[in-house]
Amino acid sequence: MATIKSSYLGKLRTESQHLASGEKIITDAPVDNNGKGGAFSPTDLVASALGSCMVTIMGIVAEREGFDLKSLHWEVTKIMKSNPRKIEEIVVSFTMDNPPEDLKLRQKLKNAAKTCPVALSLDPEIKQTIDFNF
Repeated sequence: MATIKSSYLGKLRTESQHLASGEKIITDAPVDNNGKGGAFSPTDLVASALGSCMVTIMGIVAEREGFDLKSLHWEVTKIMKSNPRKIEEIVVSFTMDNPPEDLKLRQKLKNAAKTCPVALSLDPEIKQTIDFNF
């Protein structure tokens, strides 16, 4: 059974709908690749998925340990290369305003992030630079 249903809207724009929830995502080609850059590009979604997946797995560990991750935020930088055009590197920089005092828990969170399904699924040629500022 399908998970996502998508359509081409024209002018390098797509719409995808998550079938279980009905939520929709629009993508646009980036300005530097003939697009309008009016929404996430498909490669932006890949980069964003890495950060979100890492946080989801950290959240599972944090909940199990009784720790609230609400002070966690992150920035993602996607670096492209050409010939062929593809993602060369994804940089994820995590910051936690109120990190756990327990250093073992901090390490568990970092380890969990690095083993998220997206991190493990990306082509090994895509460099993953992960900074934990906590």
